[in-house]
Amino acid sequence: QVQLVESGGGLVQAGGSLRLSCAASGHAFSISTMGWFRQAPGKEREFVAAVNWSGGRTAYADADSVKGRFTISRDNAKNTMYLQMNSLEPEDTAVYYCAASVGRSCSSYGCFATPSNYGYWGQGTQVTVSS
Repeated sequence: QVQLVESGGGLVQAGGSLRLSCAASGHAFSISTMGWFRQAPGKEREFVAAVNWSGGRTAYADADSVKGRFTISRDNAKNTMYLQMNSLEPEDTAVYYCAASVGRSCSSYGCFATPSNYGYWGQGTQVTVSS
């Protein structure tokens, strides 16, 4: 079992920054891929970014909305993943979820971006960007 706890969400003005953290515990040594997804009110959960836990390969949502503004990173020693979000926009308002996969080491965008590839999810952290 893997437990995931997100932190770092909050209310920020447009143009501001936030850094989300996701701390893994339990059988964290078995994690192969971790990712961030988000869900805005009335919308489906969407992929934001992900990282291969051992090799460090990363992937970001295809949409121009996050590329260049968000950066995913990890600290293997702390079993923690981060999402640095800069130049935030009101459209980034959502609940952000951390997810982990054990046994599936992703290297392709399709693998990273598919929610069903992740067996463990955090409870989510709210990010609200005011205009």
